[in-house]
Amino acid sequence: MSMGMRDTPGGPFVVTLVVDLPITKPDALEVIAFVSDGEVEHARTAYPRVGLAPHVWAEVAIPKFADPPPLAVDVCSDASLALARAHARRLAEALERVGWTIRDPRPGEA
Repeated sequence: MSMGMRDTPGGPFVVTLVVDLPITKPDALEVIAFVSDGEVEHARTAYPRVGLAPHVWAEVAIPKFADPPPLAVDVCSDASLALARAHARRLAEALERVGWTIRDPRPGEA
């Protein structure tokens, strides 16, 4: 593992984007990688993610068994909340350009 890489999900600063879309976690990560010109890191592990910038990455949380969407795209940073927010806005705009609808989390969703 290289310096700065996490092998556990989450980070100290997180902004959640909510998407009401029936999509698998691997497919969602691939779309995020595509729109951010990145790649899926730690694919086929319990904690895959897409690097968005130094100290910023996106993770996908899918609903629990038999629950309907939404899925949560967590934009995490180990540097600052401002950095996570800036990249969450950029990612939301990119996902909307490919047809995803992003909304704010409702109480209890994030």
